[in-house]
Amino acid sequence: MKTSIKTLFGAAFAVALAASTSLSAHAADYSWKFQSSDTSGTPTFEIDKEWTDRVAEMTNGRIKIELLPVGSIVEHAETQDAIAAGILDGHITDVSYFSGKDPAFSLIANPIGAWADPQQMFRFINYGGGKELMNKLEEPYGLHFIGAITPGLEAFVSSVPLNGVDDLKGLKVRAPEGMVQEVFAAAGAAPVNIPQSEVYTSLDKKVIDAADATVYATNSAMGLNDIAKHPVYPGFHSLPLVEVSMNKEKWDALPKDLQEILTVSVRDLSQDLVARLQMKDREAVAADQAKGDIEITNWSDEERAKFRAIAMKQWKKVAERSDNAQEVYDTLTKYLKSQGLLK
Repeated sequence: MKTSIKTLFGAAFAVALAASTSLSAHAADYSWKFQSSDTSGTPTFEIDKEWTDRVAEMTNGRIKIELLPVGSIVEHAETQDAIAAGILDGHITDVSYFSGKDPAFSLIANPIGAWADPQQMFRFINYGGGKELMNKLEEPYGLHFIGAITPGLEAFVSSVPLNGVDDLKGLKVRAPEGMVQEVFAAAGAAPVNIPQSEVYTSLDKKVIDAADATVYATNSAMGLNDIAKHPVYPGFHSLPLVEVSMNKEKWDALPKDLQEILTVSVRDLSQDLVARLQMKDREAVAADQAKGDIEITNWSDEERAKFRAIAMKQWKKVAERSDNAQEVYDTLTKYLKSQGLLK
C-alpha cells in the first residue's frame, strides 16, 4: 500500500505540532522571574541577561528566565524574603544585603582583603567548602544557592583625592550593609547604607564623598567618574560574592539534568562576566584618561597591606557573633592558609 507525499507531510506536521505544544507546556512549568541587584543597561546586567538566553538554548526552551533590574518588584535587600514567599523565583545579588539576618552572610559575602583576584574566590566556593556553607546559610530561608559570580575586583569612586588609608578618615562613603561598612568604619570613614541605584544622585548632591559601587567600567557607564573625578583603580577593598540563587522547593522539583545545566551555566557565567568586564575596565580607564579631567590613583602595596590588616581584625569580630559566622571564619581561614594566601 502506497502512502502519498501529502499524507506523509500531514503526519510529519502533526508530530511536529504535538512536540511543539508539548515543549511549550513544559517550558511554562519552568518560566521564572529573577531580580538583579544591578541597574538595567549596565554592562553587568546585560551580560547576566545573556546568561538567561543561554539557559533557554541549553535546555531547549524548558527553562525561561526573565531577569528584572534592581527594585522592579521588591527592594534590593528584600529579594531573599520575596523568593521564599514565591513573589520571585530567584535573584542575582550581592550576598552582603542579607547581613542583618546572620553576620555569616556578611563574612562570606565580602571578606575584605581576602581575595586578590576572582579565581581565588571561585576556587574557595567551588572546591574549598564555600558552596556548602552558602547552602547551609540559605536553605533555612527557603533558597538554594546555584553558584557564585562576581564583577571582579572593584574600583573605588571618590570625589576627593585618596592616596592611602589616612585619607579615608572622615570620608562619607557608601558601602553595603555588614562587613564592608565595618571595615570602612574601622579605617576611620563614615559609612552610609544606600542602594547602588542611588549612588549617582548621592554623589552629585554631596550626600556622600565616595562609594564602594562596582567595577570601573560599570562605574563609568553610570557616569560616576564624571562627577567623582578621583577614582582608585585597581580597587583596594572589595571583591564581592554575587549569588545566583532560587527558591529551594522549585530547585528540588527540577529534573537532575536541568539542575546540572543550571549549575554549569552559572559556572560559565562567572568566567564570562569577569573576562568581559576586565576588558571593559581597560577600555573605560583609557577613555577617562583621555578626557584629561579624571585623576586615577593606584594605591601602593604598602597602603593596600595597611587596609587588609584593618579588615582582618574585623573578620574575627564578625565570627564571634554567630555559630554560622564562626564556621565561615574557620573554613575561610583554613582555605586561605592551605593556599598560601594567609600566614
